[in-house]
Amino acid sequence: MELLRQKVLKEGIVLGQGVLKVDSFLNHQMDPFLMREVGREFIRRFAGEEITKVLTIESSGIAPGIMTALELEVPLIFARKQKSLTLIEDIYVEKVYSFTKKETNEITVSKKFIAPGERVLIVDDFLANGEAAFGLARIVEQAGGSVVGIGIVIEKAFQPGNRLLQEAGYRVESLVRIASLEDGRVTFVEDEEEPLV
Repeated sequence: MELLRQKVLKEGIVLGQGVLKVDSFLNHQMDPFLMREVGREFIRRFAGEEITKVLTIESSGIAPGIMTALELEVPLIFARKQKSLTLIEDIYVEKVYSFTKKETNEITVSKKFIAPGERVLIVDDFLANGEAAFGLARIVEQAGGSVVGIGIVIEKAFQPGNRLLQEAGYRVESLVRIASLEDGRVTFVEDEEEPLV
């Protein structure tokens, strides 16, 4: 997705240790035009899947998730990281480790929002080690639903998340795949591939 790729190159800031800061357009301030295009691209990639719900995790997955759900005309559910006084029983709970924040969170989703037989598309902002995606997938499966795929806005392809998710049988579609963040520079997977002869 060229629009997203250019945004990463222009506004992304490499902080070192495999961390890319994209708070000017994705996870603090959001670019609604870009998020709409992200949603449309996920729809294109998962066409024909008969998706009934979109599931993400708060808070950075909400913007791409809501735009995807809007384009699909289905509800968006977001797993909560923060405890809520109104969400204390009849919930699915999973532990998820955050690579960026170096902490484990309990994520929760109310049981009333995912029914058996639901066909759920998981959407998230980043994929590194796959922890968030696995946690969301376990919630869908506990509910008796099926994960039709996992849509990722930015994948750190130098970390094992995509491989681990695919080995577990999940379809993963990443809009941009980063090969390296070394020397303060973003290198995309496509830039490292050998040209076809």
